[in-house]
Amino acid sequence: MLRRTSRNSLAGLLLAALLAVVGVACSGSDKSASPQGRPASSHCPDDALTCPASGSSPSPSAGASTAVGEATAKPSTSPSATGRATLSASASGASDKPAAKAACASPRACGFPDADTTGPRIPLTHHKTGYKAIRTNGMVIRGWDLAGSLDIYANNVTVIDSKITSDSWWGVNLRPGYSGLRVLHSTITAVPGKGPDNGGVDYAVSNMATSSVEVGWCDVSVFGDALAMGQGNLHDNYVHDLAPFINRGGEWQHTNAVISSGGNTGRLIIRHNTLLNPTSLKEGASGSIGLFADTGVVRNVTVDHNWIAGGAYALYGGDTGATGIKVTDNVFSTQYHRNSGGYGVVAHWNEGGAGNVWSNNRMSDGRPVTPEPSS
Repeated sequence: MLRRTSRNSLAGLLLAALLAVVGVACSGSDKSASPQGRPASSHCPDDALTCPASGSSPSPSAGASTAVGEATAKPSTSPSATGRATLSASASGASDKPAAKAACASPRACGFPDADTTGPRIPLTHHKTGYKAIRTNGMVIRGWDLAGSLDIYANNVTVIDSKITSDSWWGVNLRPGYSGLRVLHSTITAVPGKGPDNGGVDYAVSNMATSSVEVGWCDVSVFGDALAMGQGNLHDNYVHDLAPFINRGGEWQHTNAVISSGGNTGRLIIRHNTLLNPTSLKEGASGSIGLFADTGVVRNVTVDHNWIAGGAYALYGGDTGATGIKVTDNVFSTQYHRNSGGYGVVAHWNEGGAGNVWSNNRMSDGRPVTPEPSS
């Protein structure tokens, strides 16, 4: 026999359930101790998306060290200069067709990274200055507030929940012959006018090796070429406020939020980032994503689900010969220019290249984007 529940009894049950849910949500939302609005903890797992609010967490992997090897002086020369593709004003890259998707007002409104979802999740307790050469395999650098730079001569180094304010050519640099570098949940910036390149700074994270570098959940600003590598996994980062400067050669340094100069042997993945290049055309703007064939053919690059804005062109697509370039589900923002970049959305796209895919990309105002082929 079915039992009938009165309307008042049912309402009471629903109210009790709702209050229980609210109580659980409120009990875990203490953000008062973290400078980034996240639960503060001194025990974050190396690859954790969030820090546990209480209790202990696994220690770093076996063999990880907390010792730091330091060089006696800064490197005397800069890394080799990265060439830039010449600008072409022929390809606007933006279509005037009716909007295929709803418009989106900001990165946050579309669920892309910003200052609240990137950077350190814990208080910075280790204050250090100067150039640091890391020579210990498996080292974990956590909670550092470094006024200087990191030069990595070791394998499987992790930089996490730290802040680097560079005074060198880079913030973090992986040297040739080494692998396994991860830079996670960190802020990498510099003081404009205080860098070694006539006051400028060149690379936030530089990969001189032939192995992949992971950069995730980082807040990156100021550098001319922020994330510079041919192979890597760049995800969930917020790159913004690139600072233009006149380099030692007396020219405006070209700026890119992400740059690859081609000739890569591995895969470059650029996924779910906010990539902003506000530099004006008169002050060296290049791209928000610059895939340039300066040192060899560009191949095997995935550009997926990013918020992209600014540059001369928002995206340089690899040029003639580029293969395996997949550009999918990206939002090209109009916050600096109507067509995302000053001259347009995309240039040097090799439409006929093997494995090249352009799919489901749109402007932030809803217009679909169709690239013109490389000329």
